[in-house]
Amino acid sequence: IEANPRVALAYHAREHGYASSPRFVLVQGRAVVDLEPSRTRLEAFVPQVEQFLGPVKRGPGWDWLLREYYADRVFVDVVVERIIAWPDLSGSGDPEVFGAPLPGPASVQPPPARGRGPRIDLAKSAGQMSVLPHRVVAYRGADGFPVVVPVDLGGHGDDGLSLVTPPGLLPPGGRRAGLLAHAYRPQLVGLATRTFTGWLEVAGDGRAVYAPHTSKGFMAPPNKHLLLVVNGLLAKASRRRARRTSPSM
Repeated sequence: IEANPRVALAYHAREHGYASSPRFVLVQGRAVVDLEPSRTRLEAFVPQVEQFLGPVKRGPGWDWLLREYYADRVFVDVVVERIIAWPDLSGSGDPEVFGAPLPGPASVQPPPARGRGPRIDLAKSAGQMSVLPHRVVAYRGADGFPVVVPVDLGGHGDDGLSLVTPPGLLPPGGRRAGLLAHAYRPQLVGLATRTFTGWLEVAGDGRAVYAPHTSKGFMAPPNKHLLLVVNGLLAKASRRRARRTSPSM
């Protein structure tokens, strides 16, 4: 973000939040990172955390376990430049645009030096995605801001994963793109993700094929207390590694 502050936030899931609008909303803006937030700012953020993630754990044992997990935080402030709102979560229909006008379609990119085709097991990738209900693809827009849109999985062939989108949602041609599939329970318990990098090719007839090149994912424990214990221990381990590599910490 510090190297390229252009960011995008996609609001595409509704089952565990407080929003009732059926729209798919994309927010684009420029981000500033606060790497060392003050104690005052961290404490002021607690009510917002509790609204979505439940009460902050307190007590001698929890305070020791979660000290680094709660304290080692960064804040990302986004100055919004554009909001794009489609009528429904599928991204179909004509969107409303608030703020900066939409640029033209993104230009076609040169293919990767190692080729456009898939580099990982397609059947395995399709299986990993099929059990995760939320799926979005992201690419660099014409003005440099990320564009994130919803997609469905339509099977796979030798050339990649078939993506299903409303007509005109994806620009024609080829480009680098990221693909995310995820699932989560209330308060982000049981979060599961699968992320891909790869090559997106959209034909003139609108057929979209995604050739994955890399894949990563994780699944968090579906139990709130166990999840906090794991997060607390991981935060402590991360702090120890940071101290070894940066003695001034």
